[in-house]
Amino acid sequence: MLLSTFLVEDKPDIRDAVMQNMPALAPIVFIGHAESEDAARQWLKQHDRHWQLAIVDLFLTQGSGFGVLKDCRARHPEQKVVVLTSYSEPNIADQCLQLGADKVFNKNSELDGLVDFCKAHAEYLDGKGQASH
Repeated sequence: MLLSTFLVEDKPDIRDAVMQNMPALAPIVFIGHAESEDAARQWLKQHDRHWQLAIVDLFLTQGSGFGVLKDCRARHPEQKVVVLTSYSEPNIADQCLQLGADKVFNKNSELDGLVDFCKAHAEYLDGKGQASH
């Protein structure tokens, strides 16, 4: 079972590394990406029911991940949004959670936690018969 995943990351080297390496570690398949707030919000709106996980960076070429999180508040219950950032100080993490993020992970030290989160979400959806094949 693979989670249809959308990535919001503006740095090409990080975006490429995540998109190349994460599918080997977690049950995900990337179905799109954006590097700006506007592009991410537009894609997520246009593909309302086509994703199960969004991984969002906070600081983008245009706008921020905070705006993406606000838009994702109205997502469907089977859709999860996590923040993957280098800035995971408690006040920033709290703000992300208040805006609707399901979890906040530090890019430098919590990738294992992100992998575990993905596995748990895929298992949950598999149990409900909703994960992609």
